[in-house]
Amino acid sequence: MSDRADHVHPESVAPRWASRHRPPEQSLFSGIYGLVLASALVAALDATGEKADPGLDALWVLLTAMASGAAHGYARVIAQRASVDRAAITSRGRLVLAEWPLVAAVLPTVGILLAAVAGWWAETTAVDAALLFNTVALFGWGAWAARAAGHGWLSSCRAGFLDMLIGLMIIVANALIK
Repeated sequence: MSDRADHVHPESVAPRWASRHRPPEQSLFSGIYGLVLASALVAALDATGEKADPGLDALWVLLTAMASGAAHGYARVIAQRASVDRAAITSRGRLVLAEWPLVAAVLPTVGILLAAVAGWWAETTAVDAALLFNTVALFGWGAWAARAAGHGWLSSCRAGFLDMLIGLMIIVANALIK
């Protein structure tokens, strides 16, 4: 049996919840980018042979996400610099602040690392948990975005799985490098 709603619906036919819960494109971009960034950072911070310091690792993940968000926003400001009116100055600040989903997306990773500081688990377990969480979250964001765009469940799950592959590639690379 095929998924009858497996194609994109016109906006007027999209599920009612989708029109109310449609994430802005910028939030999706920044959120997914933040999850991938957090996964890559936490994988890189888990160096074998070094003394574990999950608190410092959590700080580096957070600071790197903040710097990346600021850099993304500032790059948008530079791209729009041709506009010299006062309204553009206000919009430039909004462009930088619009990168908040990138920082928000790394907060679960930071929280997982801080749980290791609290002694709930070892840093290596925290790294594994963060990588797993981020991979599942990538699936969720991808599927949610596809559903909000009016795709059927099967198509949305395929989109989520493709997004999840990014996280799986980071996990595999982390395992191979270490």
